[in-house]
Amino acid sequence: MFKFLKEKLQKTLSRFSKEVESKSEEVSTEVKLEETKPIETKPKKIKRDKSKKLIKPFEQLTKEIEDKQKIDEKIKEVLEPIKSEEEAEPEKKSFIKRITEKVITKKLPEKQFDSIFEDLEIALLENNVALEVIDKIKKDLKEQLVEKPILRKNIDLAIKETLKESLEELFPVKKINLINTIKDSEKPFVICFVGINGSGKTTTIAKIANLLKKNNIKSVISASDTFRAASIEQLEEHGNNLNIKVIKHDYGSDPAAVAFDAIKHAKSKNIDVVLIDTAGRMHSNINLKDEMKKIIRVTKPNLKIFIGESITGNDCIEQAKEFNEAIDFDAIILSKADIDEKGGAAISISYITKKPIIYLGTGQNYEDLESFNQNNLINSILD
Repeated sequence: MFKFLKEKLQKTLSRFSKEVESKSEEVSTEVKLEETKPIETKPKKIKRDKSKKLIKPFEQLTKEIEDKQKIDEKIKEVLEPIKSEEEAEPEKKSFIKRITEKVITKKLPEKQFDSIFEDLEIALLENNVALEVIDKIKKDLKEQLVEKPILRKNIDLAIKETLKESLEELFPVKKINLINTIKDSEKPFVICFVGINGSGKTTTIAKIANLLKKNNIKSVISASDTFRAASIEQLEEHGNNLNIKVIKHDYGSDPAAVAFDAIKHAKSKNIDVVLIDTAGRMHSNINLKDEMKKIIRVTKPNLKIFIGESITGNDCIEQAKEFNEAIDFDAIILSKADIDEKGGAAISISYITKKPIIYLGTGQNYEDLESFNQNNLINSILD
């Protein structure tokens, strides 16, 4: 999963680090010691009483001065070793540190950053990372690297840590624990699934039904895609495999009416959850979009989940933006993540829509539904 992104990003980051180091300027901050003027000592004038001889003979005065100097030196000799090593050591270390930093610290001028970032920007674009996300990463790296003194040996680490922090901020919303949310809510809990044809929506609904069953949560499926040929039969096959009832009408029927009947059935049979399948409408189809809005108005779902195909990259992100504007969905499931070598959708979609990814589809079996963990995603890319 996301293998191409990982390999491409690591190679590009390595080149990026080398470029930062080669195009950075060494910092040469001089540490200047304050100049001290020598203490001027003037011979002490000996008071002279004109009516008398010298107050003290010169030899005696000299001897007293020498004795005082010896006493001072003796005191100094005794007190020096008593000085705490802890007091002297910080000063010593601080001085050594300043000298070291002067030798190996680098600064990256702003004029060099943009040209260096181009290579990384291309790598991100190749992996379907959204432009808004690339701009954010560029801004974060610039703030941390440009005109900031960085130890040469720490340049690679500083870039990776900044990139990691930037990626962590791409998931700004609190994750939804689907099972706990259902268990803590009134019944029936209604979930409406939306997305375009071919996104794996019907299969994902079956995976969610299987997940609920394993957690002792009863569900019923509403076959509200009355538009696509064979959509009802496909859902019925999943329902038979999982021993879960599917509520259906004829093709061409009102999808909202099918969903309404499924909710009514759930209430009468004390079923916990209603899973509503909808027509896989293109995000640009106005009529189908209005039909989807009608289903939302009639059923008032507790949760609206957008299902996007991870491998379609920026197309998936654009679809998510359109659906979000239309119905303001609550969460995201990315299908076919197991064959997505690039990972641009997984990195970008939550930041663009401000909605959490709750699951990744990782295969065709009912158990192939992986709870999304942003830290695992980030670590898998950067480690």
